[in-house]
Amino acid sequence: MNLAWGDEKTQSFTTNIGLITSNGPHGHNIMACEWTHYVSYAPALIVLAIRTHKATYKNIIASKEFGINIAAEEHSNISPVAGNNSGHDVDKIKVLEELGVNFYKAKKIDVLMIQGASMNAECKLIKTVDVGDHPLLIGEIVNISHEIKSPLLYHQTKYFKVGERIPKPPQEYLDKIKTLVEKYKR
Repeated sequence: MNLAWGDEKTQSFTTNIGLITSNGPHGHNIMACEWTHYVSYAPALIVLAIRTHKATYKNIIASKEFGINIAAEEHSNISPVAGNNSGHDVDKIKVLEELGVNFYKAKKIDVLMIQGASMNAECKLIKTVDVGDHPLLIGEIVNISHEIKSPLLYHQTKYFKVGERIPKPPQEYLDKIKTLVEKYKR
């Protein structure tokens, strides 16, 4: 089965906005990557899904490194530049700098990082995996920092912020689950 880009059936997912920074044949670049997830604590690994024609993909393949900047709530102004333009055609870093976005040089790799992101991770590419139309790029974190800021959320092509906390079920319900799990252990 194939799904079209933007198919409403795929819009039930809620994700963060990974602002991926890179440097390579296309110079310093940034892209918005909805598919940015950590997949391992030890070693610390993060996976991206990026199409092969993207300038960011080409930069990462050439340099074997990339930055991940998890957008904070106040970064909704970055995604329209980073996600709706191509690094093949536009110097998105310069556009964002003129819009007041502050970048800093990464400590262990040769990319720019976004000041004030919820999380900044510097990664070395360790593996690519060809799956579907978005190959996976797996990076090992070599440096990480964070600020106590809520991440920008993305759902149904709109931005949201973390809202009201939903409580876990009451303790008596959790105790019932535990009892039933013991009852039905294999």
